[in-house]
Amino acid sequence: MNNNLIMIIIEGIVKSLIMVVTILVMVAITTLYERKIMGAIQKRRGPNVVGILGLLQPFADGLKLVLKETIIPIVANKVIYIIAPIITFTISLILWSVIPVGVNGKLANINSDILYILAISSIGVYGIILAGWSSNSKYAFLGGLRSAAQMVSYEVAIGLIILSVISYSNSINLQEIMENQQKIWYIIPLLFGFVMCYISSLAETNRPPFDLPEAEAELVSGYNVEYSSTGFALFFLGEYANIIFMSVLLVIFFFGGGIYNIIGFGIKVVSMLFTFIWVRATLPRYRYDQLMYLGWKVLLPMSLMVYVIGISIIVGIVK
Repeated sequence: MNNNLIMIIIEGIVKSLIMVVTILVMVAITTLYERKIMGAIQKRRGPNVVGILGLLQPFADGLKLVLKETIIPIVANKVIYIIAPIITFTISLILWSVIPVGVNGKLANINSDILYILAISSIGVYGIILAGWSSNSKYAFLGGLRSAAQMVSYEVAIGLIILSVISYSNSINLQEIMENQQKIWYIIPLLFGFVMCYISSLAETNRPPFDLPEAEAELVSGYNVEYSSTGFALFFLGEYANIIFMSVLLVIFFFGGGIYNIIGFGIKVVSMLFTFIWVRATLPRYRYDQLMYLGWKVLLPMSLMVYVIGISIIVGIVK
């Protein structure tokens, strides 16, 4: 019995390490992918010096950040200041434990995947609030407040759209949701829901045009303005891990299919990431009042309407 327990623990540790390394590599590739596409859209070269065609640029940037000196402000609450980026990065990693990969590929073998994701993602705002408050800087504090309000506002709309997906699939398991879309993708009956979920995902991950928490013009860099070296790197890694995660969720909810077709799934995720980058290169930043208006007075009632209409259609079909 003890040997079996030890083997289970070792297997869990190995799977966790593989997952973490895979996510870090995906983040590195995504940053290069973004910079190359942004360069092409803006008619410039992008990274092209470090390695062949600039392929080693993300690893050079990561090494530079880690080797830099960690500077902690004298007026900062040092314990919370250090813990905040660790919380953000850790939460962005453990969200991935319920993403299905192949046969029994999930790290956490639970059926309530969506409940797990909603519960864990709601904790992510604490790391940002703690970072803004513990830095004892007005810019960081305002950035933390903006990010908290923005994430809470748009989580409501995302939750309602996810309820619509759950109603159509009659399941809260991600693998079952994908398999239920073998005949028809949910983007067809839930096109408006996809558009609203996509917009909310941009706001949830602080991506342009909703990058108000990091607005350089008025907040310098927002909640992470006082961070350097490893602390800044953890926020950066957590942010991009969340961007990839939201892209994966959008594909699962609206473009699902066979989970065993890894290549097709990867193409869908890369295409979704491309749209995130395209939006960044195209649209200007919203004002903060426009951001809140869009979240509470546009997306919330419309997502509720999509949910009610979807339930009515399902009930009518069943009857």
